Formats: sequence, structure tokens, C-alpha cells
Amino acid sequence: MTTADIISFEPATGAELWRGTPCDVDDVVARARRAWPAWAAQPLSTRMELVRRFANEVRKDAEALATMIARETGKPLWEAHAEVEQLVAKVEVSIRAYAERTSQRKLDSALQGKMALRHKPHGVLVVLGPFNYPCHLPNAHIVPALIAGNVVVFKPSEKAPASGEMLARCFNRAGISAAVMQFAPGGPLEGQRLIAHEGIDGVLFTGSANTGIAINRKLATRPDKLVALEMGGNNAMVMWDTPKLADAASLIVQSAFSSAGQRCTAARRLIVKASLYDQIVPMVKSLADRVIVGAPFDEPAPFMGPVIDNAAADGLSESFLYLMSHGGRAIKHLQRPDGTLPFLSPAIIDTTAMTDRPDVELFGPILQVIRVEDFDEAIAEANNTRFGLAASLVGGTPQEYNRFWANMRAGIVNWNRATIGPSHAAPVGGVGLSGNHRPSGYYAADYCAYPVASGEMEQPRAVIGVGIRP
Repeated sequence: MTTADIISFEPATGAELWRGTPCDVDDVVARARRAWPAWAAQPLSTRMELVRRFANEVRKDAEALATMIARETGKPLWEAHAEVEQLVAKVEVSIRAYAERTSQRKLDSALQGKMALRHKPHGVLVVLGPFNYPCHLPNAHIVPALIAGNVVVFKPSEKAPASGEMLARCFNRAGISAAVMQFAPGGPLEGQRLIAHEGIDGVLFTGSANTGIAINRKLATRPDKLVALEMGGNNAMVMWDTPKLADAASLIVQSAFSSAGQRCTAARRLIVKASLYDQIVPMVKSLADRVIVGAPFDEPAPFMGPVIDNAAADGLSESFLYLMSHGGRAIKHLQRPDGTLPFLSPAIIDTTAMTDRPDVELFGPILQVIRVEDFDEAIAEANNTRFGLAASLVGGTPQEYNRFWANMRAGIVNWNRATIGPSHAAPVGGVGLSGNHRPSGYYAADYCAYPVASGEMEQPRAVIGVGIRP
């Protein structure tokens, strides 16, 4: 072992899972640059056929891939299977999106000839993936980028390289070469070098706001480099009048605690109408008390697994203590049964009395509850964040939802739906510290190719009618 090795550990057991050497950034980028012209010259139909073959390779390897995702992230096996299914579904969605969002157009204009609109790929795109969905989230960038004619350098999270390697192999087995879709393992240093490399044309990132801001700052003086940032959120659920309180409680628990709270769209704050507080909060606590926390392959199947590592568990425990010591009232304590492993229980804390609630993304199973008196206050509190990814209204009338939708500053605004699980047949992204107005999902096609406008005539035809001497 050397200090340069990238090592992945299973969160549920602490066992070593994968070990590898960081990539040579200069070599990786040079290979990508050499491969790009031939890939971009392939007919669009060929590139589409190859990503369809990738989907078939994922289907063949589905069980092994889901098992690897579950082992490396700690998520339950059923949830890992759902991630693999999303990989396959993303292909046809991306093909449809590319046809719709980047369609070719030609307009005839008599003596002015024709005006054509077509799209070109950017070139070499770096995809930086997160650990929580180590295959699906980078894949949401990779497939649209390849369809558009870009080549991809994929650096997975250093906490989930094994899943990323399996994903890359599925592309390579499908006939997309290891130069067109490169697996580039590494840590923060390799990520920084890739971002700053002269040979790359853009960075597609999913992850934390702090890292996204650092990328944006690094490339702030390079308008020639594409930057698409999909970051996290301090997301709000607003609980209003409804007769279906049990359903509401289920939506809240799903939103706050799925994937152990490690989703960018997870609900971090529950904003409750004061008159409903004594009804809904005990129901949410009762349901959270029944949540099974366990290892990926446990029986019965757990609802949620551990957080990604002990450092994350330590940080979340410290954050919960901070909230309690600054005016928060624990409704359900954050518990850690084994200090050597990162399993945490769902936690709920009332932070209504806090005068200065931290506007941070607590990436784990901690839900803050805030009591409000009226709907305007609820909307104001939901917007009381620098982030702007997801928000959901549970209950309320159609008129109240219209007000909520119109006034919420977020890229995903739902009604009587969880904050999590956005459709990738729709745009996925946010505003504020949640993104830079380049949403992924269906709209990934927009940043994977740039529009080129062309005025065209078969023969030159022009005269200068003013300001010319006879």
C-alpha cells in the first residue's frame, strides 16, 4: 500500500472493497483529445445505437452491479437495484431529449437563402460523480454527452470508485472505447488537475455546494470552458391542511430518510402549520421509530443503510449536538449503535426557537421541524435559504399550491409528492447554491451540445447599395 492508493471501504462492515492507483491526468486527457475527432464524426444514429448497447450490457450485469453499489454505498440492495434500472431507463430518455432539445431546423427566406440551426459537441468533457448514486448520477451526464458527440473523462467519487469502474466497463463492452469513455480514478488532487487542464472543454459536476463553488471559482476566468453544476439543497417540505395525515407522514419520512438522508433532494426542513403540529409530528416520529436501519443484504430488508463513512457520521452527530445546544429541541434523538460503523438512526429536532438556524445541507438523516402560523410565513421560511433545489407542499388547496409554486425559489416544486425521486424525463436542477442554471435530467442535452446558426446560399449574392462611389 502507498499513500497514493485510492481505497474504497464497505460502510456496513468497514472491510476494504477496492484498491487502485490514481490516474495520470495528462495521459487521460491526451487520450481523450486523440479520440474525440473520430467519435464526433460518427453518425448520430451510430452513437445512439452504441448507448443502447450499453443499456443491454447493464441489463446483463444488473445483479453484479447492484450488489457492488449496495456494498460500496451501504444502501439497501432493493435501492441499488432501482439505481441500476435508472441506468437503463436513462438511455431512451436521453435519445428522446436530444432529438427534442437539439433538433435541426432550416428556414427558407427567399432571396436571403436559408437559415439553418444545428448543434455541435464541445469536445472533452470531465464528469465528476458523487458517492450517493455512484452510477446513476454520473450516467445522467455521460449518456447525453456521448450522444451529442463528446468524449468523456469520468472521475468517480474517491468513496465509490468500484461502482464507477463497473459502469465504465459496461460502456466499453458495448463498443464505446476506453478512450471515448474513460474511467479516471483519483482523489481531490486529480479532480483539481482535471478541472484546470487546458485540454478539457467542460466540467459536468454533481455533488456538494462547496465543491461546486470551488469549480466555478477555478473556471471563473475561462468562459470558453463549459461548467454545469448540479448541487445540493436545504430543501423544505411545507405541511398544510389535509385529511390524509398518515399519507403525509409517509411522504415526510420518505423525503427525509431515504438513502439515509444522502440525497441532494432530501427534505432537510419540515415547516408545519401550528394547528397541525400536535397531530402530524407524533405521526412522523412514530413512523420514523419503525424504520429499519441495517446492512444492504439484511433480512428483513432495511429501509435505510449507513451513511457513507465514519467521518460523515461523526460530522452529523456533531451537527445534531450543535442544533440542540443552540435552541433545538430533540423530538427523536440521533443514535449511533456502533461507534466503529456509520449507522445512524433517523433523527428529528424542532428548531423553531433557534434565532439563527444554520443554512447548511446536513447530508444525512436529520430532519428539522419549524412551526409557523400562516401560509405566507410558511413560504417565507421555505425560501429562507441560499439553496434552491427542491420543495414540496403537502396538503393545502389548489389555490394555495398555486401560491406556493409561484413564490418558491426552487428548481423542483411538488405538491403532495416527496421531494426526492425527480423524474429524469424532466429537468433536474436548482437555483441559488443548488446549481448554475444548467439543470440535468431531460435538459442535459442543452449543455452537452451548443447551437450553431448558419445563413446559407448555394451561390454568393450581394450588392452594396449605399456609400460606394460610382
